[in-house]
Amino acid sequence: GSGDGQGQILQRFPEKDWEDNPFPQGIELFCQPSGWQLFPERNPPTFFVAVLTDINSERHYCACFTFWEALESPQPQSHTRNGEGEEEEEEEASSPAQPAQLFAPKSLVLVSRLDHAEVFRNSLGLIYTIYVDGLSVSLENVIGNLLTCTIPITGGAQ
Repeated sequence: GSGDGQGQILQRFPEKDWEDNPFPQGIELFCQPSGWQLFPERNPPTFFVAVLTDINSERHYCACFTFWEALESPQPQSHTRNGEGEEEEEEEASSPAQPAQLFAPKSLVLVSRLDHAEVFRNSLGLIYTIYVDGLSVSLENVIGNLLTCTIPITGGAQ
């Protein structure tokens, strides 16, 4: 068709809403404000941070890192054969010129109450690199390590 599509959440962390910080509804629309479209060539990754304000006037910083993944090329339609001479003309007339490869956007989104754009960019960049390089590391572990920090007790062991 036209190459327009609808965003879909494939995975999220945490899997269930936290009482004090619910999952933003419609985030898939926010990630691609111009719509989810297929492109004939791979675009460079993009990054932006926007601020969403909830009903209680709480700010939520939404960092969005978008990259493009190759889709399988569409298969040509099969044609019925009427005769040897007509086969070639029929294929030429009914086969639309389609790009060999199409690319679809995929977005990684980090939502936080803290305003740390550079940390968001680095964290999403790390997740992207692990995903693209196909490293055998579970994303759950990576995200857990990124979000975990130990704060020492005052006067305690370092």
